[in-house]
Amino acid sequence: MAGLLRHMVMPAAIIDKTHKLWRTKEGKYLFSHKALAKVFRAKMLTRMNKEKLAFPSTIPKQWVVDCKFVGAGDAALIYLGRYLYRGVIREQDILSCRDGKVTYRYQDSKTKHYKTKTVSGADFLWLVLQHVLPKGFRRARNFGFLHPNSKGVIMLIQSLLKFDPTKLLLALKPRPQVACKCCGGKMITGRRRIPRGAVMLQPVPT
Repeated sequence: MAGLLRHMVMPAAIIDKTHKLWRTKEGKYLFSHKALAKVFRAKMLTRMNKEKLAFPSTIPKQWVVDCKFVGAGDAALIYLGRYLYRGVIREQDILSCRDGKVTYRYQDSKTKHYKTKTVSGADFLWLVLQHVLPKGFRRARNFGFLHPNSKGVIMLIQSLLKFDPTKLLLALKPRPQVACKCCGGKMITGRRRIPRGAVMLQPVPT
């Protein structure tokens, strides 16, 4: 139970469908994080009991809920997007795999500096498998006006906030295409792949 971790991004506003208004929340938080921890713990244990799941030998009486104000939420959504869809570890971060040992690099969340670590192959696989969801679980869920079936509500919000997404898309600069060294024509990238030798022979930084 101590390893249970969930992320949730919640907007501090809501659409009033009755009066067609955009309602915003005053202050930074919707509710007390201490009360949220108690309610989430109770609902989680109740559902586990209903599904007749085995409880661990020790269950903490107090669960930790960390609520943070993230402003407009741009940085939080970018972080969660990378966390959810980029994968557990990039191929270029696996520095070597020899003699049953795997050396990889990671970024320290506090110092933002890259560090290296060497573990056994079994321990490395266990670290990767901890990010694999059990059967029937989904990695991300969207509710409210963020749900894919809420296109009408999103159009209403854009109208109320006078936001035109087409203007934002037109402002984006297209990615420059790679030119052929022989004829100078524009090339199309079909697939990217890091050669295995570049990963296996890459020196481990000291």
